[in-house]
Amino acid sequence: MARVQKLLIILGLALLVAGLLWPWLKQVPLGRLPGDLVIPRGTGGRLYLPITTMILLSVILSLLLRLFR
Repeated sequence: MARVQKLLIILGLALLVAGLLWPWLKQVPLGRLPGDLVIPRGTGGRLYLPITTMILLSVILSLLLRLFR
């Protein structure tokens, strides 16, 4: 049970830091990379598929998890 508590505390702190740094983080071009698809729909809607962003974040998170294990 202590392991889950530690994980929740770390996730909470990470969200807090991300929230505090949000004015600077929103300037990072994640979500607008080449390979991220935006498909316009008929009535003003659109389908957004951030494929490249998901791959990049997956690689970064995998490297960080491997580094800290």
